[in-house]
Amino acid sequence: MNNIKAQKLLNKIQRDLMRNGIITNTLISDLKDLRPLVVEEGQPLLAKVIRLTFEHVEAYDSFNIAIPDDEAVEEGEEAPVQEETTGQESLDYLLSLMADPSNRVNEIELREYVNAFNEYAEEN
Repeated sequence: MNNIKAQKLLNKIQRDLMRNGIITNTLISDLKDLRPLVVEEGQPLLAKVIRLTFEHVEAYDSFNIAIPDDEAVEEGEEAPVQEETTGQESLDYLLSLMADPSNRVNEIELREYVNAFNEYAEEN
């Protein structure tokens, strides 16, 4: 993420999350403000992850997606998903991935979050 305004907004979202936990209205609003900045930067994967994140929080009033497993992931493989960790920790981890979406491992994990959002929506 190269846009300084986007970086500052992402940092604000992370600080708010760590200080106050998941405050859905603020989180949704900030993510909706962040998305156009990312679109302007030409980051379609990141824009999709941000949209799916705020849609998920709007729909379920929480964050119910687990952190992808931290085992080594090679290109072409899907990262296994841990079932135990959800909520604030997983959201914080997702936000940290957003800070550097050009990192290959981060990109793979962002794609895993997209898959997890879609699977969760189908199941619920």
